[in-house]
Amino acid sequence: MPHITVKPFDTSCIKKGNYTKNTEVLFKAEDNFSSDELIAINHGHENFLLCLKKNPKSWLLKYDKVTRPLKVNLLKQGIADVSTGLNLEVLQSNITIHPTKLTPSSEYEKSIEDFTNIEFPFPSVAIEVGFGSGKHLLYQAIKNPNRLFIGIEIHTPSAAQVLKQIEILGLKNIWVVNYDARLLLEMIPSNTCHQIFVHFPVPWDKKPHRRVISPSFLEESMRVLEVKGRLELRTDSPKYFWYSMETFLGDTVSKTAVEIRKNEALDITSKYEARWLRQEKDIYDVYVTCREASETRVLDFDFSFKELVYKKELLEKISYKPELFDGFFIHFERLFKIGDEAILIKLAFGSFDRPEHKYIYLDKLQSYYFNSSPVKTLTNHKTHLKIMEYLNV
Repeated sequence: MPHITVKPFDTSCIKKGNYTKNTEVLFKAEDNFSSDELIAINHGHENFLLCLKKNPKSWLLKYDKVTRPLKVNLLKQGIADVSTGLNLEVLQSNITIHPTKLTPSSEYEKSIEDFTNIEFPFPSVAIEVGFGSGKHLLYQAIKNPNRLFIGIEIHTPSAAQVLKQIEILGLKNIWVVNYDARLLLEMIPSNTCHQIFVHFPVPWDKKPHRRVISPSFLEESMRVLEVKGRLELRTDSPKYFWYSMETFLGDTVSKTAVEIRKNEALDITSKYEARWLRQEKDIYDVYVTCREASETRVLDFDFSFKELVYKKELLEKISYKPELFDGFFIHFERLFKIGDEAILIKLAFGSFDRPEHKYIYLDKLQSYYFNSSPVKTLTNHKTHLKIMEYLNV
């Protein structure tokens, strides 16, 4: 991903203001635990952070994972504009911008915030979780032009590549979301989807809590699906298959309809599946059918901090050990100082199996989530209220 290596310099030269017509530096924040610094950027109407990692002989200026935008060229241009504006001595760079290449279309790129009060422009909706190369997603969209396909992919380069393919193929019925599917699913209206595809998810045998399939994911899928709609899992992992069976038929499931198939050939095969078939690996399909309609979900949560402002006493109060509560957690991970009048807090919070990662900005006048607010879920809202209580000194 985009970065440059530069010769060490005096960071006091980093000032708030416009560096070019499209790039503005909002603030500089110093890590309270190391010599590293963050630079807040507004570029192309998006806010994100650049991270300055300091080594003895050279420094690395790169993107911050939590706030990165999907369009890679925004990151590249932001880094380039800051570098030029500060007159940095660049030792190494990989931020060459290729203006002739297709850029992702904002029409088909959706953010998590877009789903707060969403209206779908097609009569039928399907979701693919973790579409990878996008081969199956694109095939389904071409085959079903009257159905909207929402592709969710946490791997940014894969999401960007599928957006390019949408432009090349002239498709109108795909939305791409670069976010955690477990969180986005909570934003989808009830009884909406015809299908949810989960094809070849990462098994996470050593970290099962990271698996996309879970009791809560199953519950959300059944809420989102229309009656007779299906959640479709396809995996080459025997361990994942048996884990999914335990999940779909577990004690917490009162009523379900499950169908199992083994080595079923699909109309479209990814290069990875083709490799596994050459190796004569077994492929398992598990279909879970929604049997009843769900209640409408209302997402009317306020994630503002109201009158909360920065006070120096907060520096002594913050604990960096995870705080566990009933159904959620809060973990303040890092603290960055912005002069003497403001701070930036990096934290993880929310549900144990689908946590949020955010920054909170606080100064003498205001506080807010930098870059974007949390997903509007009940768990996140409960956590937000606890965060407000904790930060109020």
